[in-house]
Amino acid sequence: MSHADANQSVMMMVPNVGTFVRVLVPVHLTGGYTVTFGAWLGVHPDDLQRAFSVWTSPSYVDLRLEGRLANALPAWDVFAVPAEAAVKDPDHTPYLVGSSDSVLSEVLTQEWPHETILSGLP
Repeated sequence: MSHADANQSVMMMVPNVGTFVRVLVPVHLTGGYTVTFGAWLGVHPDDLQRAFSVWTSPSYVDLRLEGRLANALPAWDVFAVPAEAAVKDPDHTPYLVGSSDSVLSEVLTQEWPHETILSGLP
């Protein structure tokens, strides 16, 4: 892990499970709102090493990663689907920016009813 525990970490390697980078998943809601979920992106070990090597350097802004979404999202069945992440803000973890999966692509590009989405959150 990059930090003391999984809640604070932005990268981690779990033996016999995989390597992961923390990502942000922005979801546009009606009324001009956005909810942003924190999630893990399962990546190739080489990509984890690449992310680690640039995380605190100026080249972090050029980081792009491909992998699979390693978390479920509250209102959509998108667990383990392909996803692409990129740095949009050098002060934040990478954001999911696309997916070849039609459902996750819609999650990232469509506007969703905020009452429905927010009512399903804990």
